[in-house]
Amino acid sequence: MNRCLLVDDDHEVLDTLSAYLSRFGFAVKAVDTGAAMRRAVLAEVFDVVVLDVLLPDDNGLELCRWLRRTHTTPLVMLTALGDPMSRVVGLELGADDFIPKPFEPRELVARLNAVLRRVPRPGAPGREPPARSDRFAGWSLDRLRRVLVSPADDVVPLSNAEYRLLAVFLDHAGQVLSRTRLASLTGVPGVATSERSVDLMVFRLRRKLGNAPHDPVLIRTVRGEGYRFGVESAP
Repeated sequence: MNRCLLVDDDHEVLDTLSAYLSRFGFAVKAVDTGAAMRRAVLAEVFDVVVLDVLLPDDNGLELCRWLRRTHTTPLVMLTALGDPMSRVVGLELGADDFIPKPFEPRELVARLNAVLRRVPRPGAPGREPPARSDRFAGWSLDRLRRVLVSPADDVVPLSNAEYRLLAVFLDHAGQVLSRTRLASLTGVPGVATSERSVDLMVFRLRRKLGNAPHDPVLIRTVRGEGYRFGVESAP
């Protein structure tokens, strides 16, 4: 069974979704506060987390940021209908999907199964896809586990948006990519990615790839055209 951590302060929602998800192969642990979520994540291993953005004691987006610092557990967030900004920020912080309230429980099941299909689980039965790593300027990106390792062998956490951007740069190393093209290549269906969002992602990724005077410049700005990844990835 897939282990699901369900976080919502509405006890009726917790009871209804727990019973419904259990019918579709999910073993659900339900908690109603951010503090309880943190304790659960540190004490147990889950296959997926469902998190409401609005909690009485914590901010769902901050909890998303906290989870992504040390865990790769798939995360589906619940948000109020008509709150696109939370969806954009959440995806940039590392959420895998968003569902606006109110929603049909069957849609949640479908979204969870889709997320679980996209994210490989170590030790899962069946054939594992081959590992693929990109090496560049002393860095290494493991695309299977989405792990970035620095030249000093430190693991550098990446949000989903940052990972997608770096993967696009590596796939198009040496090419000048306009902001419009980057928005298209890194976008998520149903969420509009603006050129300003691209600039922000590039800024954040540059900081993680190093900005000390002796660090190589990996992402170059081409005035009036866009950005170019300045190092060809090693085979």
